[in-house]
Amino acid sequence: MTKKIGLVHATMNSVDPILHAFRTLHPNVDLINVMDEGLIWELNETNQITHSMTRRLIDIASKAEDAGADAILLTCSSFSPYVPEFKHLFNVPVLSSDESMLNEAVNKGTKIGVIATVGKAGPTTTNLLYQTAKEQGKTIEVETIVITEAFQALQRGNQAKHDELIHEAINKLTTTSDVILLAQYSMSRALDSYEKGSTPILTGPEVSANAIVELAGK
Repeated sequence: MTKKIGLVHATMNSVDPILHAFRTLHPNVDLINVMDEGLIWELNETNQITHSMTRRLIDIASKAEDAGADAILLTCSSFSPYVPEFKHLFNVPVLSSDESMLNEAVNKGTKIGVIATVGKAGPTTTNLLYQTAKEQGKTIEVETIVITEAFQALQRGNQAKHDELIHEAINKLTTTSDVILLAQYSMSRALDSYEKGSTPILTGPEVSANAIVELAGK
């Protein structure tokens, strides 16, 4: 039987990267997309996540479960810390956008670079990395660069400027990092025009697509 994966979005910018990952890696999986784009606008304006926002996230994730999803993947990293608090409410596996990527990063090195384009996503990813390392009994150092102007450029449809700013941040971090994380799904397309060096660069869509399909099969 074909598996159904629910994708929970807070921004349109996350949609194409995760759909591309599934088309490439798991073309036979059916996808159920649900969205509340107002969440990312409110987050950018207030730089805080409220109980109301978390409730709205749960509401749209519930729509994916009601539609028959075998597992649910959230595609916005800013909300990742809150997923453990509510995933028990669902009868199917629920995975945050970057949980699998964080584990892989900690496994790959002790000096980790993080790049984010949403203000909240930078410190959120950084804190989650330290938490993941602590759980694994490892000591890491994290250097984080937040470039909100890249997100603004993408919102205006200026993909080239968005990618250019991310490339500059990658170049800066490659000299000091064992591995680099792009904190949001929307950033992964920047690698299409970047000539990768020896430093691994992890993006959420590919890692998460594999992880959620595996969870759906259990």
